[in-house]
Amino acid sequence: MRMRLLRHTLTRRPTTPPLRLTAPLPRCSYSSDASAPPPAPTPISLSPRAFSTPLAKQLTQAIATTGPIPLAAYMRACLTSSSGGYYTTHSDPFGRRGDFITSPEISQLFGEMLGLWVVTEWLSQGKRSSGVSLIELGPGRGTLMDDVLRTISSFQPLRSAIEHIYLVEASPTLRATQARLLCGADVSPQELPDKSAFTAKTKYGIPVTWYTELSSVPKTPSPFILAHEFFDALPIHAFEATNEGWRELLVTPVAPGEAKPAVIGGTAPEFALTRSKIATPHARLLPELSDRYKALKNRPGSIIEVSPESLTVMEDIAKRIGEQKAGASLVVDYGPLDTVPVNSLRGIKSHRMVSPFSSPGEVDVSADVDFYALAERALLASEDVEVHGPVEQGAFLSMMGIRERMQRLASGLDEEKSKDLRRGVERLAERGGGAMGKVYKVMSVVPERGGARPVGFGGQVV
Repeated sequence: MRMRLLRHTLTRRPTTPPLRLTAPLPRCSYSSDASAPPPAPTPISLSPRAFSTPLAKQLTQAIATTGPIPLAAYMRACLTSSSGGYYTTHSDPFGRRGDFITSPEISQLFGEMLGLWVVTEWLSQGKRSSGVSLIELGPGRGTLMDDVLRTISSFQPLRSAIEHIYLVEASPTLRATQARLLCGADVSPQELPDKSAFTAKTKYGIPVTWYTELSSVPKTPSPFILAHEFFDALPIHAFEATNEGWRELLVTPVAPGEAKPAVIGGTAPEFALTRSKIATPHARLLPELSDRYKALKNRPGSIIEVSPESLTVMEDIAKRIGEQKAGASLVVDYGPLDTVPVNSLRGIKSHRMVSPFSSPGEVDVSADVDFYALAERALLASEDVEVHGPVEQGAFLSMMGIRERMQRLASGLDEEKSKDLRRGVERLAERGGGAMGKVYKVMSVVPERGGARPVGFGGQVV
């Protein structure tokens, strides 16, 4: 097993200031005795107040009953709650009219480079003539998959080998958007008889099926799995080391009249973090998952962020590739190269940084990806995979030839379109300061092959 983690000086994506803790609250419903039932929570008296969103009111009322909740529960509610979660209620959060713009929306060349990477991996694995599947986690508008498919269509042997496309998407609205782009405006995905998924045929003639979880996607002989800005949206737990051991940071409402945490982007937080007085079940379990966390246990004040859902997904990815000794996965996201993320929770609304504890359900909340933790889990999950990277996105795109491709395309465009193309590529690949090419990282999981580096990670096309 090999894990190639490249060490560089890190410049992180601009984040919100460290999240301020309120005074520890005595109403936490967790018991310090794992065998004892939790005590009844002390009711919280709610003063009349105005809530920014229906979800803010619902969360406040729930916490009044149960006590402070884990940060992961807060994130999950903000993003996917059926009562007003960000991805379940927003029609289109992507692009210039939405709250943020992603790499595939900036330039088609981003998707082309990822499609080309799939081609090179398929070539290096013997050009399998059947049984290939494409899986994308969190496909957004479907732009990335569309660009990947268009690129792959230029390589007919691989195009013929692809038997199915699987998209993992929890939002019905985004699923419909993806279907319009990939299948055509007149195509409506049909629900399977067991109601587990929706299916249709793409304009490329390849069947596509939507599932809400990767675990539901059928195992295939040669899965190529893409995860672009997927892991950053999976919930995290946060813990602080104290003289008494790890304590979980929990979310609680800011009471009316109480001093509020710092205003970010003009938004006043309605919730804040509080440190649990006792060890929650999560605090006993999650910091024991890695030696990196254990090394910080005796350093009071140290804070770590752990995403168990991310680890579960990566374990699934590694097992799919390792069991078949075929396929590959590419993860593109933001986060440190090899350190534990700290105070990385952020909120974005209308292309501005805002407090992640304001306007729940109307603000996109995300956190840095712990690439080292993902790599550790992949190698633990399967002895038949290797992990390469992470490398900076700018380095990956440059090694894939994005600038050479840009030059060829620009030569056939008018001056204005040529400038737009160049600006987009530079935005993706620029590696100075907090540029996307530096902040975003790329990591691959491939079948065990003696450490030979894939293309984009220092390897050559076979």
